[in-house]
Amino acid sequence: MSQSKIHKALRKRILVLDGAMGTMLQRYKFTEEDFRGERFKDWPSPVQGNNDMLSITQPEAIADVHAKYFAAGADIVETNTFSGTTIAMADYGMEEFVYELNYESAKIAKKVAQEFTEKEPEKPRFVAGAMGPTNKTASMSPDVNDPGFRAVSFDELRAAYKQQAEALIDGGVDMLLVETIFDTLNAKAALFAIEELKEERKIEIPVMVSGTITDASGRTLSGQTAEAFLISIGHMPLLSVGFNCALGAEQLTPYLEVVSGKSDFAVSAYPNAGLPNAFGEYDETAEEMAAQIKIYLDKKLINIIGGCCGTTPEHIHAIAELVKDYEPRPLPELNEAEAAI
Repeated sequence: MSQSKIHKALRKRILVLDGAMGTMLQRYKFTEEDFRGERFKDWPSPVQGNNDMLSITQPEAIADVHAKYFAAGADIVETNTFSGTTIAMADYGMEEFVYELNYESAKIAKKVAQEFTEKEPEKPRFVAGAMGPTNKTASMSPDVNDPGFRAVSFDELRAAYKQQAEALIDGGVDMLLVETIFDTLNAKAALFAIEELKEERKIEIPVMVSGTITDASGRTLSGQTAEAFLISIGHMPLLSVGFNCALGAEQLTPYLEVVSGKSDFAVSAYPNAGLPNAFGEYDETAEEMAAQIKIYLDKKLINIIGGCCGTTPEHIHAIAELVKDYEPRPLPELNEAEAAI
């Protein structure tokens, strides 16, 4: 049902994605004890900074952030699961909690989404299960002295992503979002795992893909241009393709032009609030960011728009107000999969 609703919504208007979870959580100034909660008070190693685990130890805060973004005008929020794989959780020795943290994160977001949808049925709210890139890359060696070495295999990534996707689906997400892709081979492992899961369960679930252009070279970390990235994943049945993170809205424009001009998928963008200052903080105001995003709208480049690092409900509100006056980027006629729903 959610697949049909999301496709219908995309054809009617530009959908607004939420802003940064991490930026909002910093406002709580959670201590090591807050991160641990009662459940992990005797955990042998430090856990501060493990934001995903806050879905278990501080669920009210996570629900509150989702609610703030929905109230600001977001149509879609992402689950608090950016690092929710066994590969990323190995940093904290918390691999055994991966299913639980993804499941709980999805349930928290879905509950808030349902509350907002009930209040405003004409504006249904959706939950995207966030699947981050992990902290390992399948395409490149982390050891300059051993170019052939790989810290992770395709199959290890596939298994980790499959577990994450299962838990997110069980928790009730409306779609999956494979995001902040710096290595397309990692993303392919995630997409392979999702397809495997869809086949096993005989289900359909929309899949969003969002890469990251890491600098002014216009390439992902593993060296692909925007067009090469699109070609690498374009054979998959996707809801949307686009870019997030690394760059501000203005710097992202030429890469969105490439995917928008060459793709039949919906196009998404959620840039940072500008580029970080010398202290790693983001200074761009909501108004400044919205003014840059207006270029995307004038050029009809996007269908889904939100914010990444440094963005807050204020940024999302400014963006949501702006897009109300614009038509979405045109999409091709319904494909067979959509029409069958």
